[in-house]
Amino acid sequence: MERGRRAARRRGGRGGLDTFAAEAEAALRACLEGEGAAEEGGPEAKFPCPLAMWELGHCDPKKCSGRKLARKGLLRPLRLRQRFPGLVLSPAATQCLSPADRHIVAQSGIAVIDCSWAKLEETPFQRMRGGHLRLLPYLVAANPINYGRPCKLSCVEAFAAAFCIVGFPDLATILLRKFKWGKAFIDLNKSLLEKYAACHCQEEVLRVEKDFFASVHETKDEEIDPFDVDSGKEFSNPNRPINSPRLAESNEDSEEDSVSPPDDATESSEESSPEDDGTVK
Repeated sequence: MERGRRAARRRGGRGGLDTFAAEAEAALRACLEGEGAAEEGGPEAKFPCPLAMWELGHCDPKKCSGRKLARKGLLRPLRLRQRFPGLVLSPAATQCLSPADRHIVAQSGIAVIDCSWAKLEETPFQRMRGGHLRLLPYLVAANPINYGRPCKLSCVEAFAAAFCIVGFPDLATILLRKFKWGKAFIDLNKSLLEKYAACHCQEEVLRVEKDFFASVHETKDEEIDPFDVDSGKEFSNPNRPINSPRLAESNEDSEEDSVSPPDDATESSEESSPEDDGTVK
């Protein structure tokens, strides 16, 4: 039966994509139902397409999201010069990922390159070969090491972004659920991911990205009149103390808040590392 499903995908067309979408939904259901069993040492739910990674050894293996996926049996490592037949997220690409690449992902899967952002110049991209190299459009990282930094995504974030953009968000959910911070990636990029996924081709994705940059620029350049009482914004003289009820309330709580950091901050500091862990794309 599995061989028949793969043959249907290779034939392409709407039927093949529908078959794969159904497999993705089934994989998510199996993932949700089997998480308890997995915690007790049971097998992981079967992923419906191949995932792979070229690993350069630049980052801490204990903090590498790609290695964690490999330990869970969700991806396989690739050797240098080993070719991957599916879609490859790489900075050596000249074409941007778009929903038009959906059939490539359904048929042959996705591979990423796991290396440090600080060592791009010494990374042998020419030795990591594939027939469908793609760049990811603008997105923001949510991983503990590069949180909030544009484009510095970890391996799992790169996989998840690609699945969302080509129209298989269920597969992104399966991967991100393996990480405590995984949901934050979708939350940070929800609007952009939805707009990219609504495109039809590379040109439309690049247009969405360009429009986003323009809107950010306009927001930064927007002039606000501090004497506009109808603006709904609060302003103050920086040389005078602020007498604000809301500020007074926050000051009363500030001492208590400063005693112990929130759990998330503690967890992030433990997971963080000076190594620039991430997946380039």
